[in-house]
Amino acid sequence: MSRNDLTAPLIPSQPEVILNIESNGQYEEQQENMLENPFDFLQVKTPYTIPTQTPINPFRNSTPKIEGVYEWLKITICLPIALLRLFLFGASLAVGYVVTKFALHGWKDKHNPMPKWRCRLLWVTRLCSRCILFSFGYHWIRRKGKPVKREIAPIIVSNHVSYIEPIFFFYELFPTIVASESHDSIPFVGTIIRAMQVIYVNRFSSASRKDAVNEIKRKASCDRFPPLLLFPEGTTTNGRVLISFQLGAFLPGFPIQPVVVRYPHIHFDQSWGYISLAKLMFRMFTQFHNFMEVEYLPVVSPLENKKETVVHFAQRTSYALANALNVVQTSHSYGDLMLLTKAAEAKQEKASSYMVEMAMVESTLNISTVEAVEFLDIFLSMNPDPSGFVRLNDFLRVLRLPKCHLAEKIFEFIDLENQGSITFKQFLFGSAHVMKQPFFWQACELAFSECAVGGSGYISKQQWSDYIRLAISDMSNEEMHELFSIFDTANDGNVSKDDFMTCMRRNPLLVALISPSSMHRDLLEAGDGKLHEVV
Repeated sequence: MSRNDLTAPLIPSQPEVILNIESNGQYEEQQENMLENPFDFLQVKTPYTIPTQTPINPFRNSTPKIEGVYEWLKITICLPIALLRLFLFGASLAVGYVVTKFALHGWKDKHNPMPKWRCRLLWVTRLCSRCILFSFGYHWIRRKGKPVKREIAPIIVSNHVSYIEPIFFFYELFPTIVASESHDSIPFVGTIIRAMQVIYVNRFSSASRKDAVNEIKRKASCDRFPPLLLFPEGTTTNGRVLISFQLGAFLPGFPIQPVVVRYPHIHFDQSWGYISLAKLMFRMFTQFHNFMEVEYLPVVSPLENKKETVVHFAQRTSYALANALNVVQTSHSYGDLMLLTKAAEAKQEKASSYMVEMAMVESTLNISTVEAVEFLDIFLSMNPDPSGFVRLNDFLRVLRLPKCHLAEKIFEFIDLENQGSITFKQFLFGSAHVMKQPFFWQACELAFSECAVGGSGYISKQQWSDYIRLAISDMSNEEMHELFSIFDTANDGNVSKDDFMTCMRRNPLLVALISPSSMHRDLLEAGDGKLHEVV
């Protein structure tokens, strides 16, 4: 029997439904932000900034072609002389090679300094190297200053303009050098390099670089070894710029004597910039005389009274070199030369525009040279126009994306200037900016675990289709197959976790496709926008 007194409720008790309006509003706002910024769930801010690129090309040879009446007349006159010089070059190289082979014969203890009698025998090879310089037209070489004793500065660093400097220093100082592993296989020259008790390094291997630094420290600390010579730029430039320094010469913490090399010229730039070796040698053989200046600078020592980082020590040394050369310093590195070379091989008219100052990119975006080259491969497959710009359709074609609102927003994220086209630098910086976010790999892990349901450890094509359609609902089966093929490198219909993560590293912009669905489920599970039943 119901209660009819004043304390009885007018309406019987029923389950109460409460709509969390505030959370629903936040969810809608997050969904709207994701539509405008497809990487908002990673807390990626837009627009991000791209540093202004310097117009300087440190690898450009200023006289790549033979031009002018004077040059052609000089070459014609010097052709008979060039034949004599070529003979002198070949004879000197042959004699030096034979003597070096004899000096190295039976020497197996490469860990300790070379015996003195072998070093004395190599004086013949050193004289041959001076004859080689003479054959190239360096009849006299102007020197300023003097090399200090090894006990004062066991390490020498120099700017690197041509293949001439190693030949000169071999004759002048007979130092131990640090060289790329690839130099060992050069005919004749590789043998002579081994006589310099070379320290080989693979610039793309962290373990090799670490071993090289340990060897530099070991040999620099032992007075029985010759002084060590390093070219910290890591590659040749045109001599009008000083690019970023590698830190191998400065990590051991020994005093360093900087040396600058100049090649004064009017008609013929002797720098080994972006020019073939055969062409450069021919031009040298057909010169009346090639000028070369070598200046030994005061020793730069680590600061004793202050705690100094290796980077600061390298900066002080590079400033001393740049100041003596009266040139500017840039953040280019060997990686930029690799990008320039690949762009030129792809017949890009403005290959120099593909340089990004890799030293700065590596430090700020944590992108290695190898990764940057991989990004360039992808960009070049987008068929950039002669000016180096890629349009939306080619961008979507390579990333296998359908033309939809989300895909267009991904492109707009890269197109900071809203020109309807992107450059390689924008593509690289945008991709790296997304990948360096703290939650990027966490989002990739979450996406794989949610997509690979069933505990198989693989993503099937059907699972992929079901998952991606939460982000782009109107993708056709053909478009889905094209997108899946990027991840399915083995073409077996399954994607492993390693394949998935490798693809996301190569194509970090695709994280925008897989994460909105995960965000949607996470928001619901957290209670945002959910109907709560209260009894």
